[in-house]
Amino acid sequence: MIEGEYAAFLRTLKQKNAVADVIGSYIKLDRKGSTYWACCPFHHEKTPSFAVNAADGYYHCFGCGVSGDVIRFVQEYENVEFAQAVQLLATRAGLEVPAYDDKASERAAELKKKKDAHLSIMRASARFYLSNLYSGRADRYLEYLSSRNLSPTTIKKFGLGASFDYHSLPAYLLDQGFSAQDVVDCGACVRTDDGRLLDAEGERLILPIINHMDEVIAFGGRVMKKTDHAKYKNTRETLLFNKSKNLYNINLVKKEKRAGGISSLIMVEGYMDAISLYQAGFRNVVASMGTSLTKEQARLCKRYTDQVFISYDGDFAGQKANLRGLEILKEEGLRVRVVPMPEGLDPDDVVRQSGEQGYRECLDKAMPLIDFRLLAAKRKYDLKKSDERRDYVKEALSIVRESESAAEREELLKKLSAVAEVSYSALTRDLENAPKAESDVPPPVRREDGADGERKAARFVLAACLFGKPYASDCDLSRIDFSDEEHRAVAAFVTEGRKTGNVRPSGLFEVMDPDGKELSEILNLDFGDNLDGERAERFFSDSLKTLERKSLTARIAALNAAYAKTELLEERREIVAKINELTKKLRNVR
Repeated sequence: MIEGEYAAFLRTLKQKNAVADVIGSYIKLDRKGSTYWACCPFHHEKTPSFAVNAADGYYHCFGCGVSGDVIRFVQEYENVEFAQAVQLLATRAGLEVPAYDDKASERAAELKKKKDAHLSIMRASARFYLSNLYSGRADRYLEYLSSRNLSPTTIKKFGLGASFDYHSLPAYLLDQGFSAQDVVDCGACVRTDDGRLLDAEGERLILPIINHMDEVIAFGGRVMKKTDHAKYKNTRETLLFNKSKNLYNINLVKKEKRAGGISSLIMVEGYMDAISLYQAGFRNVVASMGTSLTKEQARLCKRYTDQVFISYDGDFAGQKANLRGLEILKEEGLRVRVVPMPEGLDPDDVVRQSGEQGYRECLDKAMPLIDFRLLAAKRKYDLKKSDERRDYVKEALSIVRESESAAEREELLKKLSAVAEVSYSALTRDLENAPKAESDVPPPVRREDGADGERKAARFVLAACLFGKPYASDCDLSRIDFSDEEHRAVAAFVTEGRKTGNVRPSGLFEVMDPDGKELSEILNLDFGDNLDGERAERFFSDSLKTLERKSLTARIAALNAAYAKTELLEERREIVAKINELTKKLRNVR
């Protein structure tokens, strides 16, 4: 638990950053009564089940169960640590973060210290590479960049640099006072079997990878001579860098968003594709750095827009892994359109050959994801052969069936009819019998978890006390022996809060794991009229009796066991007196 001055600061921080205001700056909230609703930003859903309780200062999703306070939301949405989320909110509110020396935070403080050291190394490395490029010794690198039609302004904008060898960077970093262990741990250098330090991106053109916080977290490197190795090499995964959670050029996209807004993102595969498009005027471009798309990348995109144009190379349609990646974008609530590229060309090729207008023509031909999936399916079959044409129709119908729009299905069926040379009426009849595609399966819905009556009673009593229902105001939770650890934690929180007359539900997230299953179930009860009305009051009374009977019965059983173990007459008399007292109480709650 966080105590003292820092705890007081966190309370002020939350007061200055109203949970509905902060969350509303990230996602669209609709107010209904005293609660704000939205589609959950942490799982895909079509019907809003993400609730923001402005009065009590927390959010909770009735679909996937996530919950937390305003700090937790920023942590999860921005994909940052607790300390960073606090700093972001403090900056927003114009507050200064005080020092926090509690022993419980030593590990977090040590981790932050290490991360800060790694960021300093990566920043120093980027400057070192940049100085190399303009040292007068980088003609080969500059000639290559010139051959890609990149201007000096663009080169500086992306912080491109050069590594001449494997030894200069390690020597420079050690000379700057960085430790050998840190320069290895951050990914800038590697250590050989005999203990020597080498530049991890040695003899390559350097492309700094900068995150949405404007921090250099890794490097991409391109070889400058023929080799059997891959042309591009990324920094290995580190404390700073996880490729699946980042997008290249997201830092400049964020600045563009703040400057004037963007209506969509263009997603390309490689560094040079992103740089070429940016130089050509397409400032809303990001690169997946060759990785299959992930949920984290999809959520990163969703912070800036709800529409993504996928612009991979001309061979993309046949790549099943990439198609699955596009489904991930769709599942996260993004509208996906695919940009058809000339066979064998990538966006960089198109821009260099045909300029901005050439690429814009490709962009104008972008098709919805479902149309592209039909195109990809078509390329798998030889439609001149009857059996393959039938297989294509079967797969195509399973794709068309996923459309939620009757008008779109009609349009797609007409196109399929023309391509497959099958009548529209026949396709319409077969549509209902088409196999159900995997993506048709709805996301998991939170259902009754099969908890026994005692557990349900405990949840209800705790929820009624936590949310201050009048009928629960006199309930003494100390009389109940809760068997579940989470239940005991909530009971202790409520009991302690009542001493000061301030039970803040959002404060639970300071003392409990917000991902706890029982906490989620308790918060679920604060939905609709579950805790209100005569029926709820009767259920509370019945639940309280259930729990009290269970506690009294357990105490009596423990006393009986103690009675059997002792032969001392005086102790037995005391035990019998206690058993009689508890038995009387037990009769009164029946």
